[in-house]
Amino acid sequence: MSSATATDFSHVKPGDTPFQGEGLRDFFVYRDLGVAQATRGAVLVQLVKANQPPEYGTGWHRHEAQFHIVMMLKGWARFMYEDRETLVSAGDCVHQRPGITHYLFDYSPDMEYLEIVGPADFRTVDAEGPCAVPVPTPWK
Repeated sequence: MSSATATDFSHVKPGDTPFQGEGLRDFFVYRDLGVAQATRGAVLVQLVKANQPPEYGTGWHRHEAQFHIVMMLKGWARFMYEDRETLVSAGDCVHQRPGITHYLFDYSPDMEYLEIVGPADFRTVDAEGPCAVPVPTPWK
């Protein structure tokens, strides 16, 4: 294998990397699982969990990525994928096709998901939404 395509072995245990608030959204916290470094930026794998109530949600946006997978581990989240409302619950796996316009507008306080994206340095671009978005459920 050439050094340009080589990847490294990676094994990250729960105490190795903490959840941090330095991610795409300030109302989530993120835990890097070491795959971006091991794949030299080809793939990002991280845990994402709720840190604050969804006052405004993510807003309409799309990702410039080759692939984007979300595996809900705990709780639930409500998305608009284009003009379709989708409830993603613990155990569900979603493949967000490249460029799909979406809006995460509601989630449970215990929401936690595994996110797998390629490449690791994918871009997020604000987009115009095709429809109105439901109001999130207040946290108690």
